Amino acid sequence: MFLLLEIISMILIVSNNNFQRVKFINSSNSIAGSFYSSYNSVSDYFSLRKENEKLARENAMLRNQLQRYQMAGAIAVQGTDSIGGQLFEYMSAKVISNSVNRQFNYITLDKGSIHGIKPDMGIICPDGVVGVITNVSPYFSTALSLLNKRLSIPAKIKNSNFFGSLVWDGKSATSAELNDIPFHVQLAEGDTVVTSGFSTVFPEGIQIGTIKEFNTASGSNFYHIAVQLTTEFRSLNYVQIITNKRRQEQKQLESYNTYD
Repeated sequence: MFLLLEIISMILIVSNNNFQRVKFINSSNSIAGSFYSSYNSVSDYFSLRKENEKLARENAMLRNQLQRYQMAGAIAVQGTDSIGGQLFEYMSAKVISNSVNRQFNYITLDKGSIHGIKPDMGIICPDGVVGVITNVSPYFSTALSLLNKRLSIPAKIKNSNFFGSLVWDGKSATSAELNDIPFHVQLAEGDTVVTSGFSTVFPEGIQIGTIKEFNTASGSNFYHIAVQLTTEFRSLNYVQIITNKRRQEQKQLESYNTYD
């Protein structure tokens, strides 16, 4: 009864006094605003997955469009036959398992053979190279991470085009080694390292990292180059799988160059 009388009294005060009514409205608006702000923050948090999936699909679409524009430019400048069309296609995928603390690290993706995924397809993310598909089931695929000592990536120094092979150093999730660069090449810390395009897995020019430091061992004709990787493997979420539409043709032709 006391609480009921208190409520009735408050209603009468607010209804018959402008000052108290304004104060009450301002206070209620502030409380409602705080509530809706908190609600929106929670709602936004739970919608992040959908937004990330949307962004991943858009990134794959934009890469496909870029390939088509580059192809159109090649046709206009070089007179290339347009029948071949787009060479590389990109499909977004979600990382559902990822290791970074072992000597042989692997990644599992939520795309498989029913999506057109096959072994030896390259994997990238907006920051750079991620790995290569090795095994495929109908709905999933596993891949060698770049942080796996069994994986070697054909790479080159962007500003000089000298190429070598990039392998993980087995020590840190942020660094790798670039081998087979002759010691007469002019290098500088911060030089960009990208894919060379000398394989059927990755197109040319995909970011890998930057030169962190380099030196030459006594009696060696090649640099020892430490590369700072641009891909943050500890926070991988969505990636893009690369399809080389002419891979089989190239592999078959190159197989003829094997001599006994």
